[in-house]
Amino acid sequence: MLAAFTFNTAENLPIGLLELIADGLHVSLPSVGYLVTGYGVTVAVASLPLAHFTRAMPRRHVLTALLSALVVSSLVAASASSYWPLLAARLVTALAQALFWAVMGPVAVGLFRPGLRGRVVGALSVAGSLALVFGVPAGTWLGRQSGWQVPVAVVAALGSVSLVTIAVLLPTSRPDEGHAAYGSHPDARRFGTVLAAGALSATGAFAGYTYVVKFLGDVSGFSGGAVNLLLLVFGLACLAGVGVTGLLLDRFPQTVTAAAVATQAVGMLGLYATGGEQVAAVVFLTLTGGALGPIFMATQNEMLRCAPGRTDMALAANSGGYNAGIAAGAALGGLVLTHSGVRGTFLLGGLLTVAAWAVLLGGRLLPSGAAGSPRPREDATRG
Repeated sequence: MLAAFTFNTAENLPIGLLELIADGLHVSLPSVGYLVTGYGVTVAVASLPLAHFTRAMPRRHVLTALLSALVVSSLVAASASSYWPLLAARLVTALAQALFWAVMGPVAVGLFRPGLRGRVVGALSVAGSLALVFGVPAGTWLGRQSGWQVPVAVVAALGSVSLVTIAVLLPTSRPDEGHAAYGSHPDARRFGTVLAAGALSATGAFAGYTYVVKFLGDVSGFSGGAVNLLLLVFGLACLAGVGVTGLLLDRFPQTVTAAAVATQAVGMLGLYATGGEQVAAVVFLTLTGGALGPIFMATQNEMLRCAPGRTDMALAANSGGYNAGIAAGAALGGLVLTHSGVRGTFLLGGLLTVAAWAVLLGGRLLPSGAAGSPRPREDATRG
């Protein structure tokens, strides 16, 4: 859970530090936005190849190597005095995260009985969502007090704690052991539908969210201190959404996914339409936050259910697709920001999220594409 928090904080930290990094390195805001884009592209491209390359390695060894990479790259990023070393360090962190989400889910779920699968995914997602509740707002505040490099160095410290804990305490297991190694309800068509919808929703979310600090300042007219508070509200909404979703995942997996995507669409389109009114902006920002975490959480849970093969490969595909969406969203948002202003980024994001909801709805109307019976599993206490 601490590792999930740390990786999510590392991924999203530039969003809160956007203007500080731009001023400190003397580059444009869209250029700093590409720190998010490059990160997402790397995860998108590397997730499946890395999962395939490490498919036979013990999971404890893999996670230890990934956290080591996170620590080293964060230290390099914190010491960067120009744009390109910072970008290179971010890409190394992204390579580690590309494999982390594929490995982490089956390892954690495999430690518990199958009936707790949704709640385990929920617990991990709560930890990841705390990055938005606490990690990014705290990093933004710390960066404004002492420079953007300091919160990046704190990420390295947190990664070190996770590294030592996992290296010492996590049992060593083969990746094909345990009930979480294969999907519980294999369905190739559902797998493809969720994969596409997750990528589209991420594209929509990050077309606007990457530039949310600028939106809240320029469009809604909030002060810098108020923006920090609103980032906290956004994160708390995300945490609350994840907590509620975790209780429902095991019973209503498909309905929960569609509801989260619909909520994000309403939130983003509401921000575009009424973002100039501060009360409305807070309401629709809260709705958007309440959906952002649950969408990735719900799609990850669906991968564990409907994976037509190994769940680590399915989770790698989902993480890759989601991060491709993050990269595309940040890039498209940067283009819209340059040509139409920051308000248009939320219009684009809302429309893309509506498209993701339509994909899910269409998938519900089609017959399933069952992949056959799940493969026999090892004893659930192993792995």
